Amino acid sequence: MGTRRPIRQRAASRRSPRGSQPRFGAYLREVRERRRMSDPRFSLRRVAQRILVQPAYLSQVERGNVAPPSEATIRRLARELGEDPDVLLALAGKVSGDLQAVIRRRPQLFAELLRSLRAAPAHAVLRLVREVRDGSW
Repeated sequence: MGTRRPIRQRAASRRSPRGSQPRFGAYLREVRERRRMSDPRFSLRRVAQRILVQPAYLSQVERGNVAPPSEATIRRLARELGEDPDVLLALAGKVSGDLQAVIRRRPQLFAELLRSLRAAPAHAVLRLVREVRDGSW
C-alpha cells in the first residue's frame, strides 16, 4: 500500500503551474502594500472591490497560486495602483490586445524587428522609438 500525502500537499499539487505568476503576483502585492502603508484604501479588500474581483481571488493572484487575471482586470489594477499596464501585462506573461493586432498585420516584419532589438542596448531602442514616434525617419 502506498503512502498517502497529506491533504495540504495534494491540494497544492493541483494548482496551476506558476511560470511568471509569482513574479507578477509578488510585484503586485509589493506595489499595493507600499501604497497601503500611507493609504488604507489600498487594503486587499478595498482594491479587490474597486477592480471588481473577489478579495480571495486577488489574494491568490498575489501569492501566485492562480494564473494572472484577464487583460481587462490587469488594466484596472494598473489604473488603480498607478502602474503602467504594459509592464503589468508583461509580468503576467501577456501582450496587450492592441499590440497583438499590430503584430498580426505584419507578423514577419515585427518578428524580425523584435528579434533584432533583443540584444540592442536600451538607449538604442529608445532612440528608435523616438525617431518613429516623431516621424524623423
